[in-house]
Amino acid sequence: MKTTKNTLLLWDIDGTLVDTDRSGERSLVALLRNLYDHETTPDLPMIEVQGCTDTRIMLELLAYLGHTPTEAETKRFRAAYLSGLLQALPRGQARVLPGIARALQTVANQPGLHQALLTGNLREGARLKLSHLNLWNYFQFGAFADDHADRNHLGPVALARARENLGLDFSPHQVWIIGDTPRDIACGKAIGANTLAVATGRFSKAQLAAHQPTCVLPDLTDTAALLHLMVN
Repeated sequence: MKTTKNTLLLWDIDGTLVDTDRSGERSLVALLRNLYDHETTPDLPMIEVQGCTDTRIMLELLAYLGHTPTEAETKRFRAAYLSGLLQALPRGQARVLPGIARALQTVANQPGLHQALLTGNLREGARLKLSHLNLWNYFQFGAFADDHADRNHLGPVALARARENLGLDFSPHQVWIIGDTPRDIACGKAIGANTLAVATGRFSKAQLAAHQPTCVLPDLTDTAALLHLMVN
């Protein structure tokens, strides 16, 4: 199936493209222990992490610990997190989620389809995770937690980067935001984009459907169904 209509796919990472065996959360637990002498359980009960940006998580953790988010403190936090992530990734059982490798390659082969990232990860964290699983080269640009703490502000950043990198202006109906959490759906709605919710993370199809995405799928193993959505 070929298309000449320009469509932009903006992919979430964790729970959508890959499962890194909670490498980010494991890095945060180690960071809290080593940098702040604070012990916690692996699920980080003091904050919400699902769909949140790394920057928002950092700010909430610093507030919980009673630390002011100065430039020096946030720089120290990010450096410790990324260092921990680099160590955590090979120690877990990271994997590409079913259907993703084929979906990314198929989209890359379609002349009218363009793909980039819209993720709550820091850019370097995104690079580490996707490089670990050989997916980083599919993405020329993206919008990341470095750009804003609020995920709903990342859509305009991604569209501006599409203009810079592709020389194309995408209207909302030409954009699909693909993710596995209600926050991904809200992020897409914030710019009037189409939203594809996939139940490959910690939310079920029914839970995602309650937030009224454009479409919800159990996973992305049906590449033909994905392409049909993108080109029609």
